[in-house]
Amino acid sequence: MSKEIATPNRTKEILKKYGFSFKKSLGQNFLIDTNVLNNIVDCADLQQDSGAIEIGPGIGALTEQLAKRCERVVAFEIDQRLLPILKETLAPYPHATVIHSDVLEADINSVIIENFNEGQDLMVVANLPYYVTTPILMGLLEKKLPIRGIVVMIQKEVAERISAKPGTKNYGSLSIAAQYYAKATTEMIVPKTVFVPQPNVDSAVLKLTLRDEPAVKVDDEEFFFKLIKASFAQRRKTLINNLTHNLFTKAEKEAVEAVLNQCNIDPTRRGETLSMEEFGLLANSLQEL
Repeated sequence: MSKEIATPNRTKEILKKYGFSFKKSLGQNFLIDTNVLNNIVDCADLQQDSGAIEIGPGIGALTEQLAKRCERVVAFEIDQRLLPILKETLAPYPHATVIHSDVLEADINSVIIENFNEGQDLMVVANLPYYVTTPILMGLLEKKLPIRGIVVMIQKEVAERISAKPGTKNYGSLSIAAQYYAKATTEMIVPKTVFVPQPNVDSAVLKLTLRDEPAVKVDDEEFFFKLIKASFAQRRKTLINNLTHNLFTKAEKEAVEAVLNQCNIDPTRRGETLSMEEFGLLANSLQEL
């Protein structure tokens, strides 16, 4: 049996053999700790007949652990230089496939139809590059893919923002956008020392369990998200000020205030104090304006 990829020595050996140099622009940080990788895979609750979708496999450290635990793994890799490396490192795992593509531009639904069985238990599991974390996560959630959930290693600060509760300093439009589609929990903090090269900040493993129905019933999703964005435009401003500066005109201020009062929401509150339910109620009530 070949040595596991995710050890400092084996990683060094592979990188040296292929003369691979890290591209800062791609946010490449490879994990060199098998325990951490196993913990990530544990968080995904995969069964033997499950499938996994990975984004940015690097040299295959996480891919290998996923392949050991489930029936099928499909990984999206944007960096062409990694393809020959992955071909070698994943050779013992014929049920792991690498697709050379930018996941933000890929038709993930088609990939799922082509590579997995209908109704198969599916999880997205990945160590995401920091610079595209939010667009990737929101893209996965908005596409309403047939997946059970997402387990990702991301920047600690972003994980805290996504899983934040109302009334806390981390709670904002990103928390609501993600939690509208999924239940979010920060599963573990991962020190920067288990990566090569070492990033400047610690990471965290975030778990998103998809909801069968969105967290609140809204008549118009687009307006709901616009309202949330406007409510957090300037955190220190009151709700009424944010809304009349970013979504409505000053002339509509009184009408907006009347709707807020009707919804039992004090206009002088700040966006971060409102629950998702309150935002849902407000969106449905303000839409007429």
